[in-house]
Amino acid sequence: MIELRDAVYTADKDGTDVTKPLKALQAYVTTHMNTDLNAGGNSVYPPVQLKYTYERLVKAQKEQASLTSSQIYSAAQAYCEQQNSSDFSGRNRIPCIEQYVQSHSSKKPAAVPDALYKFAFVAPRWSPDLAGWTMVLGVLSAALFVISFATRRWLNH
Repeated sequence: MIELRDAVYTADKDGTDVTKPLKALQAYVTTHMNTDLNAGGNSVYPPVQLKYTYERLVKAQKEQASLTSSQIYSAAQAYCEQQNSSDFSGRNRIPCIEQYVQSHSSKKPAAVPDALYKFAFVAPRWSPDLAGWTMVLGVLSAALFVISFATRRWLNH
């Protein structure tokens, strides 16, 4: 399980596709008992966080917003130069540029929800593997022992 988790972290850090290792980790954890990914008993954060993928997405979103803002400002300059072509100092263009930018800029993009990049998988209480069948065998053996002990005690009296 540790190898599967490390494969997810490595893919996240390297910027490769994390889907396959994440699905492999999920498949393992959800089919095996006693697989706990938490770092500690009182862990606040989900155990698997795609930190680097999230940071790359936020950075790309900021770069896109900056590029869009730059394009709007360039278009505003070109538009206002056409409107006030005789103005050499640019004093009259500033209000025109401000108005153009305000009317053509889109609203601020929504923040990327970080919950989409945090994963917690729940292990089953019982699974049909060696640990699960051993647990069933242990419970049945204990039940048979109690029944046998109670029966012998009752028959001796």
